[in-house]
Amino acid sequence: MTSTLEWFKSSYSSTDGPDCVEVAIASLTPAVHVRDSKNYEAAHLTFADASWTAFIGAVGDKT
Repeated sequence: MTSTLEWFKSSYSSTDGPDCVEVAIASLTPAVHVRDSKNYEAAHLTFADASWTAFIGAVGDKT
């Protein structure tokens, strides 16, 4: 069984700037995928659910 990722652009990414990030949540496994929205063919990063939660917790207070 495979899962198709549904990508969405980060609310922090602008439409005219150089920094565009898209995120997808996996439906079959607890994981978060991150990619450059201007380069769909490039590899993307995959974070386990617990790792993503720790990352957001660590950077959340610094923005």
